[in-house]
Amino acid sequence: MEWSVIQKKVGPLLWLLVISTVLVLFIMHSSPAFSVSIKAVLTQSPLVTASDVTNQSASLPANTGGVTPVHDGSSSPQLSADGIEEQCDTSKGKWVREPGASIYTNLTCPTYPDINNCGKYGKDQSYLYWRWQPDGCDIPRFEPETFLNIVRGKRMAFVGDSLARNQIDSLLCLLSQAETPREVSRDSSGKYVTWYFPPHDFTLMVMWTEYFVEARPRIINGTASNSFEIHLDRVSTSWAEKLPGVDYAVLSGGNWFFRAIHLYEEGKIVGCVNCREQNLTEFGVAVTIRRALRTALRFISSCEDCEGLVTFLRTFTSSHFENGSWLTGGYCNRTQPSNETRTPPDDVAWEIRKIQLEEIERVRRPESGGKTRFGVLDVTKAMMLRADAHPGDHWTKKSKASVNDCLHWCLPGPIDMWSDLLLATLEKKFLPS
Repeated sequence: MEWSVIQKKVGPLLWLLVISTVLVLFIMHSSPAFSVSIKAVLTQSPLVTASDVTNQSASLPANTGGVTPVHDGSSSPQLSADGIEEQCDTSKGKWVREPGASIYTNLTCPTYPDINNCGKYGKDQSYLYWRWQPDGCDIPRFEPETFLNIVRGKRMAFVGDSLARNQIDSLLCLLSQAETPREVSRDSSGKYVTWYFPPHDFTLMVMWTEYFVEARPRIINGTASNSFEIHLDRVSTSWAEKLPGVDYAVLSGGNWFFRAIHLYEEGKIVGCVNCREQNLTEFGVAVTIRRALRTALRFISSCEDCEGLVTFLRTFTSSHFENGSWLTGGYCNRTQPSNETRTPPDDVAWEIRKIQLEEIERVRRPESGGKTRFGVLDVTKAMMLRADAHPGDHWTKKSKASVNDCLHWCLPGPIDMWSDLLLATLEKKFLPS
């Protein structure tokens, strides 16, 4: 009896509850306002883009820059218009201690250059245990297999002076941890060398040029001198004629421009650098670099047989001589990275970097009509802080004349970061055209 009464009272309530639930679900699916509010809430999340919600497939945004953004959790990351996180400026940051050493040593790299084996010649190796930490993000450590998979079937050339060779030696050692390169050609001077990685059909080349443009030593009293004559409007064919067929080119240079140079345009002398001749206009190092680099970039941009070429400009790195230079007893005996956060406004390296970035932006403009793409490996600030990582007096050519090397870099060393940055840049989905 009591149970029948309960059934009569509860039954209508259950039906009312069912009807209410159905009504709520109907409103949720049919109301535009509710749908918009849900979408708005979802798109506020840094892990979901508007297109993800529209496609009903929310996921983590793609990392288009090869760098991993770091957030402290106190605020959401800044989003660009397409909902993907803005990439941080890897040119700004500091060196932080890194307990792990390099992935290679002189014993594990078959192409290791003895001239950069600073430890062998007595240098304290504390310079090895530092990592470049950009402001607000990380550059992943170099992974040779990843790099080789990206460049499978491609040809890459490093175009520049002895620092370009320093860089390619670093890259060769890094890549050799996954695959041993085979040297396939070398000219008599050793300035044009080609290596091949058979399993990945990858070709790596170094092409020597001091100035990018046509240059020759100045003849004085029938003898070649240490000064040069360069033609600012003529690209050097020694590397330019080898560029067709190359998929990636890495340009670098600048240090040779500090010598005494006589400058020509249209076959006529127009000025000089460090010549101290009253009848000639002193151009200065920075202006001369701009003019020569512009000629080189213009050639690359208009190269008829270079379709698909991607060119990276590695920004200028200065020497760290103190109390002298190469031939006047200069030295570099620092033992740890500088913690200086400000860049001197009159620093010549910073001025050269500025010019390089401006010239890259110039050649990227649509009106330039170029057929190739350009990127930048901006390492100037990072390397400004590493006076501790040069061979100094710990190298093979150390002589009684006390010639110290404060320009090139020890291997392994901070120069390996250049390959970290190159890989991170290659992993981007696109480059500005």
